[in-house]
Amino acid sequence: MEHLDLRSDTVTLPTKEMRSAMSKAKLGDDVFQEDPTVQELEEVAAGMLGKESAIFLPTCTMANLTAIIGHSGKIRFPEMIAGNQQHTFLYEVGSAATLAGVHTNVLPNQEDGTLKLEDIENAVRYVDVHCPSTSMVSLENTQNQCGGIPLSYEYIESVGALTKRKGIKLHMDGARLFNASVATKVPASKICAPVDTVSICLSKGLASPAGALLVGPKSFIQSARRIRKCLGGGMRQAGVLAACGLVSLRAMTKRLDEDHETARRIANGIAELPGISVDLNKVQTNMLYFGVSNHRSEELCQELKSKHGILVGAYDTELIRAVTHKDIPGTKVDYIVAAFRDVTSKMFKQ
Repeated sequence: MEHLDLRSDTVTLPTKEMRSAMSKAKLGDDVFQEDPTVQELEEVAAGMLGKESAIFLPTCTMANLTAIIGHSGKIRFPEMIAGNQQHTFLYEVGSAATLAGVHTNVLPNQEDGTLKLEDIENAVRYVDVHCPSTSMVSLENTQNQCGGIPLSYEYIESVGALTKRKGIKLHMDGARLFNASVATKVPASKICAPVDTVSICLSKGLASPAGALLVGPKSFIQSARRIRKCLGGGMRQAGVLAACGLVSLRAMTKRLDEDHETARRIANGIAELPGISVDLNKVQTNMLYFGVSNHRSEELCQELKSKHGILVGAYDTELIRAVTHKDIPGTKVDYIVAAFRDVTSKMFKQ
């Protein structure tokens, strides 16, 4: 039986090139800023995203929290604006409030993953003793919960203009930024131009075993080093991980279109199956969300796993997510579609 894990792109295993790079990496103490491989990774990341500087962190959750503290830490009673479907709000353990002391003013994400510009404008607090002070806006790109949809450059530019006019900061959770770049055919550096800071994850579709980067102005990143230390993210001979990150940025970013094509092929293959509903217009990157009739998503997951070795994730009783990555090659699409056909034909007999 096959074993095909589509629960997330976080399940990717390091490539042979990464394992080789780990064994050859030049090392030092990164807290002392003496690890040459980490320094190289940070320089490459900053250059690719068109920013002055970068800092290597263990996770993208820590990168986002570091940005939130950095943008809000000098403001008393701070508040950030974010979407109700964003990862920072849903899946980062409430760390903005718990650890950073930052309240979140939550706005509704639209179907395309955006926040309405007028909603953002109206959410920026006026100066009043009853109100917190707006410190920043946070966007997510690609927007996971909205189907892995990439935000357009024009939209990000508009939000950037708004935040500059309001005198607040703009952070982008770019965990899958390079997927957005590939899907929109816009260079990552251009996508990031309107934002003050951006985080990128190396351990999702880019296949590193761990690691993330926070990228932004030099002075901000220097302050972020103290925040990272406070959060327990100061790593010592971290070059063994940074070596993988260099492979992620230099090689793995160039193959993400393969994952997008695989997701589209799977979506097209299962769209007409009984009990399944797919909005094909939303399958734009490596994520595929699909509906399951009669509250049977958990059952479908179990049947796919036990009968065909395929793992997907149920988000609720009628919604499942499948995520493609380098360990799900296009050659497996026919097997995956056939497995869905077998299971759904028995679960949803006409």
